[in-house]
Amino acid sequence: MKNLIQEFKKFVSKGNVIELAVGLILATYFGAIVKSFVNDIIMPPVGYLIAGVDFSELTITVSEKILADGTVEAVTINYGVFINTVITFFIVAITIFSIVKMYNNFMKKEDKKPDPKPVEPSKEEILLTEIRDLLKK
Repeated sequence: MKNLIQEFKKFVSKGNVIELAVGLILATYFGAIVKSFVNDIIMPPVGYLIAGVDFSELTITVSEKILADGTVEAVTINYGVFINTVITFFIVAITIFSIVKMYNNFMKKEDKKPDPKPVEPSKEEILLTEIRDLLKK
């Protein structure tokens, strides 16, 4: 049991696991920000531009049922919510693509550093090379 706990500590303390956990937490909250951005900032003007439509209220009623208390219960297909979700997906996809593209460009710049110029042999090395060549003859 002690060995299992030590292995688990070693696994959790690895940098990749910690980085993954931080990334997952940030992604969760980033998703909430994007959802709010789409629902609260993007969709209202889009809905206004196309005749004041609120996308979250767009539905297709499949069936309606009047309950005993007089309220109507409807089975609906909420395609407006789906449209909002698709737009959210595309915004997240574009954002992630942009981040990955910037990261790749940054890494290319790091890789493009010119190789250091070869070091010229010192006078001693040149002399030793000449001596070696003479001894070979």
